[in-house]
Amino acid sequence: MIENEIFKALADPTRRAIFEKLAAGRMNASALRHGMAISQPAISQHLSVLRKARLVREERQGRVVNYEVDPEGLSLIAGWLERYRAYWPTRVAALSELLKDMEP
Repeated sequence: MIENEIFKALADPTRRAIFEKLAAGRMNASALRHGMAISQPAISQHLSVLRKARLVREERQGRVVNYEVDPEGLSLIAGWLERYRAYWPTRVAALSELLKDMEP
């Protein structure tokens, strides 16, 4: 199930930071490393996990590889969250009623 890979990929704070940087726009690995205390091999490994989870895609332009957020992965996350959207209004309404009943 790809959702498991997505959440596993985003569970790591470094990968979340990389993903957030890419949400601002496309960039190469060197630009992604800027401001982060991370080695080139480590960033490559993190990008590999994000690609496998379909959160990031790459495009080679000569010797430079640019990365960007993959909309397919985002749609999978949105679809997963959508299944639970209907659940919360009902639960919040029930909690609200419970709290009203507890008022003196």
